[in-house]
Amino acid sequence: MIITFTANPSLDRTIELPSPLARGEVQRAVAASQQPGGKGVNVSRALVASAEESLALLPGDDDDPVVAALRAEGIPHRTLPIGQALRSNVTVTEPDGTTTKINEPGPTLTGAQRAELLALIASHSAGASWLVLAGSLPPGLPGDFYVEVIREVRSRWGEQAPRIAVDSSGAPLATVLAAGLDAAPDLIKPNAEELAELTSVGHGDSLESEPEEAARAAAGLVEQGVGTVLATLGSKGALVVTAQESFRATHPPVTARSTVGAGDSSLAGFLIASTRGADLAGCARQAVAHGAAAASLPGSTVPTLEQTTPDAVVLTPFARTA
Repeated sequence: MIITFTANPSLDRTIELPSPLARGEVQRAVAASQQPGGKGVNVSRALVASAEESLALLPGDDDDPVVAALRAEGIPHRTLPIGQALRSNVTVTEPDGTTTKINEPGPTLTGAQRAELLALIASHSAGASWLVLAGSLPPGLPGDFYVEVIREVRSRWGEQAPRIAVDSSGAPLATVLAAGLDAAPDLIKPNAEELAELTSVGHGDSLESEPEEAARAAAGLVEQGVGTVLATLGSKGALVVTAQESFRATHPPVTARSTVGAGDSSLAGFLIASTRGADLAGCARQAVAHGAAAASLPGSTVPTLEQTTPDAVVLTPFARTA
């Protein structure tokens, strides 16, 4: 079982344009779709699509459109009612795959709801193989909330605690990395921009184009206590870095329809392979294969395992970087 927690879930509406976005103009869409979203929700959707057992945890009332959409898709979930509507996000995709996102801030949570969310996560974590803490934090939750969660889960369950993956950015991720070894995650999944922000090495574009530099930046995070860094590099594939091994994984080019959720699918692919006993190279292959398949699908549609092509992924080992 893989548990995901999404603090700031959303109803994601994707609009596909037949031509480049023109600011200030009226344009007609060729397609539109909506799905339940938020990073953790997307990871659970990708896991379930590939027949991997998952439970999505999130705030939200039973009649909220996000929760209703999870029910309609058959995604196992547990929620904390908050008496407020969850946010909606809008994504506009262009024919060349360029993606523009407009994300709402989300509802403001109270101190009592913060404690209830912490209890919800901890109570469902025993015996899980992984716990994924994913996405932004809504107003009302402090920037170190993920640190609280990690410490509570590990303190309560000890050796029965799941491995913990964090996929976030800004303060929620930075505070986890600064909190010390007791809160160090087993896996983080930054993109190139987030990796540059975390390490002050280069910038997003330079790390995508210079994988050796990205590998050195990721190795620095491993030295801080992170078990594995899965750094997604857009169309340039991904890096997987541990203290012992380091790979760059690339997939043959695909025709991108939408990059929304591609990184979440990459994380799901890694976790699927890990749960099924693959070595690090196998996890890297499945991560990149899942991300490439997701990018070729419309909106935030997630691929099935059968739609991925891990055998097409090329691995390039780096010399040990840590």
